[in-house]
Amino acid sequence: MEFRPKKKRSAPSVIIVSLIDVLMVVLIFLVITTTFKERIPALDLSLPTSSQAGSSATETEKPLLVRIAKSEPHLQLNNKTVTLSELRDAFYQRANRKPTITLTIQADEKAPFGQVVSVRDLAQEAGITNIHAQVKLTDNR
Repeated sequence: MEFRPKKKRSAPSVIIVSLIDVLMVVLIFLVITTTFKERIPALDLSLPTSSQAGSSATETEKPLLVRIAKSEPHLQLNNKTVTLSELRDAFYQRANRKPTITLTIQADEKAPFGQVVSVRDLAQEAGITNIHAQVKLTDNR
């Protein structure tokens, strides 16, 4: 027994305009809240702090970056693991190409101090005089 007449129902429709608005708001939110970090290699370095450190001048050629870790292998040159002899060769090669090249040393606080001294000696022996030690700045500056 059917008391109501059958109404023909139309197919449901989705309003696209409001969906686009919602998606744009979500996209803007994600872009604003995303942080972009510089990728640091797999070495877990704990740099010493300094309140007096200054920033180095920029160069057109990429400077040499030596990382000294507290565990083996200790040395990395521009994100590539090297030995002391390979480091010596790289220093001589770059110093011959550009005598004013900058060498930045990132040494872990607990890295063997002998490694830091060896790297500095190799650089000076190759003729590199612009040597920097990279540190973290303290907050009381």
